[in-house]
Amino acid sequence: MIFEKLEEYGCEEVEFFHNKDLGLKAIVAIRETALGQAMGGTRMRGYPSEEETLIDVLKLTRGMSRKASISELDCGGGKAVVIRDSRNKTEKGSRHMPNSLTPLREGS
Repeated sequence: MIFEKLEEYGCEEVEFFHNKDLGLKAIVAIRETALGQAMGGTRMRGYPSEEETLIDVLKLTRGMSRKASISELDCGGGKAVVIRDSRNKTEKGSRHMPNSLTPLREGS
């Protein structure tokens, strides 16, 4: 299912993050970087399933790519989705999200 969705939405890279101690579950998708680094933001919400989470982040990256293109920016689209667990009311995991993305920012 994962690879079919990546092909369907035309995504270059997808990273999955899980830190049980922090309660952090997130997916970061980068649609394209042919023109430069990917730009995008972060969405935090609960999802009924992991599949729906993946589909949402892939749709969001497509939208960011279109926005960059329309704005004539030299960058591609990317997006992060932090999966909010309704049982965990703290935002502890989301505060650590930037540290989790370090390998992506450094290109490793």
